[in-house]
Amino acid sequence: MSTFDADVIVVGAGPTGLMLAAELRLNGVSAIVLDKLEQPIQESRALGFSARTIEEFAQRGLIPRFGEVGVIPVGHFGGVPLDYQVLEGGSYGARGIPQARTEGVLGGWAAELGAEVRRGVEVTGLTQDAEGVTITATAAEGPVTLRGRYVVGADGARSVVRKSAGIDFPGSEPAIELRFADVSGIRLRPRYSGERVPGGMVMVIPMGPDRARVIYYDHSQPLRTGSDPITFAEVTEAWQRLTGEDLSGATALWVSSTTDNSRQAAEYRRGRVFLAGDAAHIHLPIGAQGMSAGVQDAVNLGWKLALDLKGLAPEGLLDTYHAERHPVGARILVNTLAQRILYLGGEEITPLREVVAELVEHHESVRRHLVGMVTGLDIRHEVGPGEHPLLGRRLPDRELVVDGEKTSAFALLAAGRALLLEMGGDHGLAAVAAGWADRVDLVRAELADDCEASVDGLLIRPDGYVAWAGPADQGPAGLSESLNRWFGPAS
Repeated sequence: MSTFDADVIVVGAGPTGLMLAAELRLNGVSAIVLDKLEQPIQESRALGFSARTIEEFAQRGLIPRFGEVGVIPVGHFGGVPLDYQVLEGGSYGARGIPQARTEGVLGGWAAELGAEVRRGVEVTGLTQDAEGVTITATAAEGPVTLRGRYVVGADGARSVVRKSAGIDFPGSEPAIELRFADVSGIRLRPRYSGERVPGGMVMVIPMGPDRARVIYYDHSQPLRTGSDPITFAEVTEAWQRLTGEDLSGATALWVSSTTDNSRQAAEYRRGRVFLAGDAAHIHLPIGAQGMSAGVQDAVNLGWKLALDLKGLAPEGLLDTYHAERHPVGARILVNTLAQRILYLGGEEITPLREVVAELVEHHESVRRHLVGMVTGLDIRHEVGPGEHPLLGRRLPDRELVVDGEKTSAFALLAAGRALLLEMGGDHGLAAVAAGWADRVDLVRAELADDCEASVDGLLIRPDGYVAWAGPADQGPAGLSESLNRWFGPAS
């Protein structure tokens, strides 16, 4: 019989890997996270996260750990101004939260739950068999071999896990490059959505009282061909030329660049190996979609792996990870490439830009569509038959009254378990769901508003998506089928 070091070995201790490890521990399965870095990153390529990811952190009670979380209500789509509040819960994302802080919050949470993070361990390969996956790695003490029932590659764009599993990573080569620098000791006017200027685009994101990130695209130098890293002298020269502002007196804290290289793994699962985050999808960073998509991958996958490891998963549940998340990733690649054309294209794109701006200004349906696309708030999974508008969609937070005490829908999801909400009285749902009590929490609640007045019950998956909505005039019909579909046979 095989000996396993952990149920799941996660490769990569970024936000995706740490979120997944915590989700697994919430559901009572063991997780080891491996990362080749000796220490967590201090630089922060991502500066915030999307509206849907704010909700997912709120579903686990994590938002207070970030301190004050402000949101950006107005953003853009490809440089076209857009009010993101057109959707309930809509925003352009959390304002100025460095990735290092996000990793600190998630790492602390995962450690509290019992996840083990091993740093300074560089994975070099893997092999899988019918029972598990064996990982080979190197560390300061020498070669390392670990074995898990499953392995998840959250190890970035150059993923060793993806390559070792033989999963293709098709996509497009880079055509443009964004350069950026974190600076202190200078005051700059915020340009959250960026501004088109003669010769390119410039953006300023405040990161504190004496710190900001400057980002620019220079038409005259669309893509560097050399391998040398960009220098702050290059940044100051280009910024002066594009904006007329002098950065030379500022202190450079970090200088880097990124491209529009856009790729997506052909498979998010091969046998016992899964991919998440940048290992599964990379694209131009616009609208906080990259890190956010990785966190959402983790929340989708964690509970499914846990059910399988406990022997409770219905047939095919693990395959729904690719079926649900691959289309989301593909849509992100499409919208970021479209935004790149609108945002950074030359004068030849002006007619297209004007048409898109006109559509946004005059048609609310267009505004809602674009905001839903970029935020992830419009994701809808195929969960089974039914016509209710919430079916397959994320459950918005709602104030509820349970046993005479006020609470919220998100608070009830903090344990990472499925939730069956029976609303407005006893509709017989408890009897139907009794065989799933080890996997699904039944809560009777009253709603503070009438948004879901047409249902007597909602079955909500651990990731916050509605799997069943029962109309009051039909009773619990279909509930048992949905419970079987997502949470396996009754005990």
